[in-house]
Amino acid sequence: QVQLVESGGTLVQPGGSLKLSCAASGFPFNFDYYTIGWFRQVPGKEREGVSCIDASDGSAYYTDSVKGRFTISRDNAKMTVYLHMNSLKPEDTAVYFCATAAWIPLTLVADKYDFWGRGTQVTVSS
Repeated sequence: QVQLVESGGTLVQPGGSLKLSCAASGFPFNFDYYTIGWFRQVPGKEREGVSCIDASDGSAYYTDSVKGRFTISRDNAKMTVYLHMNSLKPEDTAVYFCATAAWIPLTLVADKYDFWGRGTQVTVSS
């Protein structure tokens, strides 16, 4: 049974940094086959794709609002994906989710992902 567990969310001041982790387990196939995405959601708004990373070559894609500030990375040996967030802004406040699916191209379309974690809260405020 595929499980994704996010961690690392907390309260941080504007301009600060944070690293989120997504620990994966229970994959029926090699972890290298899975694309991992990070999404975020605030109450009353649709879930927004933030970043995703390719299963095999580590190529990544970012939504425009986080380019240059966020970096996604993965450690396949640990079956963990990270989201390094710098220069955080109040508008980055949201619940952050990781998601995965096998053999899909880089995409921030939520419907393409099959498995989701429960999320971790990130609050950017002074």
